[in-house]
Amino acid sequence: MSTAVTPEQPEQQEPTGGHAQLSLGIAAARNLATTTKSVPQMQGLSSRWLIRMLPWVQVSGGTYRVNRRLVYEVGDGRVTFVQEGARVRVVPAELAELPLLRGFQDREALRALADWFEQREYEPGQVIAREGRTADHVHLIAHGKVEKVATGKYGEETRRGLLADGGFLGGQVLAPEPGDWEFTARALTACTVLALPRQAYEEVAARSEALRAHVRHRRGEQERPRNKRGEADIALTAGHTGEPVIPGTFVDYELEPREYELSVAQTVLRVHSRVADLYNDPMNQVEQQLRLTIEALRERQEHELVNNRDFGLLHNVDYSQRIQTHSGPPTPDDMDELLSMRRQTKYFFAHPKAIAAFGRECNKRGLSFDTADVNGHRIPAWRGVPILPCGKIPVSEEGTSSILAMRTGESAEGVIGLRQTGIPDEYEPGLNVRFMGINDQAVISYLVSTYYSAAVLVPDALGVLENVEVSGAFS
Repeated sequence: MSTAVTPEQPEQQEPTGGHAQLSLGIAAARNLATTTKSVPQMQGLSSRWLIRMLPWVQVSGGTYRVNRRLVYEVGDGRVTFVQEGARVRVVPAELAELPLLRGFQDREALRALADWFEQREYEPGQVIAREGRTADHVHLIAHGKVEKVATGKYGEETRRGLLADGGFLGGQVLAPEPGDWEFTARALTACTVLALPRQAYEEVAARSEALRAHVRHRRGEQERPRNKRGEADIALTAGHTGEPVIPGTFVDYELEPREYELSVAQTVLRVHSRVADLYNDPMNQVEQQLRLTIEALRERQEHELVNNRDFGLLHNVDYSQRIQTHSGPPTPDDMDELLSMRRQTKYFFAHPKAIAAFGRECNKRGLSFDTADVNGHRIPAWRGVPILPCGKIPVSEEGTSSILAMRTGESAEGVIGLRQTGIPDEYEPGLNVRFMGINDQAVISYLVSTYYSAAVLVPDALGVLENVEVSGAFS
């Protein structure tokens, strides 16, 4: 017969395993223990190699002016298009990127020229312009890749370059004597091209004296002596004997050099006074809040150094220093071409996915990365130049990215970072923390600011390999 358990006689629960507890339990003991803690962790941190590797130049006045020798611009920019379904139109003002139209601002004449462009579609392998034929069309590449090939010294076919979205062929067609094509332009992929017949240009020019005068002026500029970089030539003589007349010369400068103003990233950090007063053991709450806030500002600073449309490196690569991949993924051939475009290349910067894609291409050829020591870290390198990861370089929805190559330092006429040190309430170089007061809710506010920019001293200091495919598929 069972015995009922009454409230006065509660049932005794046996410890796990059927044995009575002989010592203090862990759960109870933790109430008297001091827990060992980490400082607050943050997933958004990166290596920030770009900030670490840029030589930082003091900008005392908040503005840095880049003085250069006078350069005769040749108008080798990119053209922008508007797409309406399957139809593509060129933005009229963008025609001013053509060599002989650089700086032309007559909107009516540009609009008339834009209306004459015809849309054409080319399949891979089709010829757009053929070497030796009369240059009678301006071709604007709205979409796709086009290779330029020419006959070499011994009759072989040699590649002279690649063009992609926004590029153009036949800028000389607007000249009085356009001459012949010096290369064959062939579609590498399916291409959408807008073509302007020379006859159409002549009809528009016949109605616009301003257009004819501008083209004559630009033609005259192009005939001035210049070096291979487009700088005004310095007259010299060498190897002479006797008493020839020594030429006189001077070095001309740009009259309107570019100025870089320091940009800023800011935030207001708020901490309740009760938290700041009472909860500071073992870690100072304000200090930890400030540490993580500064980390976020530095991440944003590096993002702006890469992507800002005014001073960001991706938007300040000279068009003559932009190249396309030969096949899609970054190959050793592409990296060699990028490396050959400047002296003393110091670093490559690439998204980690682009580095992985380059590694796959090397594996296919039985090649391996070099390694370089950078601040005590073993970093992948190509031809001895470190390839540093930079997750701030974007990867498009189509799976393409870019690889930057740069020379750094003022003395090397390279890429430099700009900042001002010694600012009021400075916490780190170029970053300050300013007390803003306590409001009626007892919340303490601090203004955290960092000032920075970047400058490219000469165009060939910075180059980019564009449209790098980073997908993981193996062929």
